[in-house]
Amino acid sequence: MAPLAVAIEADVEIVALDLRELEISEPREDFTPVVEEAVKAAEAGKVWGDPKAARALYRRFGIDPTKTRPSSEALLRRAVRGHPFPRINSLVDVANVMSLLAQAPVGLYDLDRVEGPLTLRIGTEGEGYEGIRKDRINVAGRLCVADAFGPCGNPSSDSARTMITTATEHAAWIWFLPVGKQVLGRTAELVSQYGRGLMIVS
Repeated sequence: MAPLAVAIEADVEIVALDLRELEISEPREDFTPVVEEAVKAAEAGKVWGDPKAARALYRRFGIDPTKTRPSSEALLRRAVRGHPFPRINSLVDVANVMSLLAQAPVGLYDLDRVEGPLTLRIGTEGEGYEGIRKDRINVAGRLCVADAFGPCGNPSSDSARTMITTATEHAAWIWFLPVGKQVLGRTAELVSQYGRGLMIVS
């Protein structure tokens, strides 16, 4: 099986994961202890990554990270403030926990809903997409992931068109920042256990 190919047209370093043979369920009760452990680590200031890295990524592209927050920092703020941790489905829940711990934004895309190859690029004037439970998201001048139909995600939020559901069997997982072996190892472990899938690193 070939690794996931993502064309990079922006000056950024990412890690792309190809997730196959997935069996995604509604939020799993046996994942709750994993969530609770991650939240406790965040509350104690013991996450593995530094929010400054994602903020710096945003500033490079002219985005104020205090107004449009990286998804990883948004999760951290929720945890520290004692707000309920979002539970969506078994794969998205894994992504949120890993994003919280690594303090690196994650994008997830159902590859059966993607048309053609994925490209990491800067959005052009007027480009955007319908967000997940959100209004239209503008990506003009901003870092985004796109396919043949146009943008479908960015480091803050993904699109409804390519969102992960319990019907997803093949997905792309994109770290918008470099991550190390500890993060990749734990990601593979959790995907295998709670997404029932295989992970291939490109």
